[in-house]
Amino acid sequence: MKNSFKNLSFPELKAKRDELKRKYMEFRFQVVIGHVDNPLQKRTMRRQIARLNTLIRAHEVQDKKAAEAK
Repeated sequence: MKNSFKNLSFPELKAKRDELKRKYMEFRFQVVIGHVDNPLQKRTMRRQIARLNTLIRAHEVQDKKAAEAK
């Protein structure tokens, strides 16, 4: 799962991040209610969002450098 995000385009990365954030919020609500089978999934989702944020930022920096080089 770690490397599956690297071959996504910039818009796909942003869409995936937004989807994971929405799922994470829903999961947090389920944890509070107590209807969760695997509570460690919360940590996994949080780390996936962080990976996506890192890749998105790398794309932004790369685009900025490319614009400055022109």
